[in-house]
Amino acid sequence: MRSFFFDTYAFYEIIVGNQNYLPYTKDVKIVTTQLNLMELYYHLLALYNKEEALELFNRYAEFVVPVSNSMIIEAMDFRKQHYKKDLSYVDSIGYTIAKKMNIKYLTGDRQFENIENVEFVK
Repeated sequence: MRSFFFDTYAFYEIIVGNQNYLPYTKDVKIVTTQLNLMELYYHLLALYNKEEALELFNRYAEFVVPVSNSMIIEAMDFRKQHYKKDLSYVDSIGYTIAKKMNIKYLTGDRQFENIENVEFVK
């Protein structure tokens, strides 16, 4: 089974029905963080009522991995190295976790196009 770190972008595109993300909805191990679910929940509140947004949030909660202090430091080093790309804190942490776990970072965020270890899907 293939494993991917799901960025907030990936979750959102799956939820709104982007067909390009269909291959990532079956037979895939999902990894993410609470921070990504925090972003997802916020964006879902713009589309759905609170109850539906919470249901979607909870659907993905089982896939959360912890974020250690050392991972935060490594992620901020990565963000600093790529400061011209204006990467978010959450994205930097997710990408670093994916790299550390030796899995692809699944996203469509343009800042990650052409970065190693990224499965870029629009």
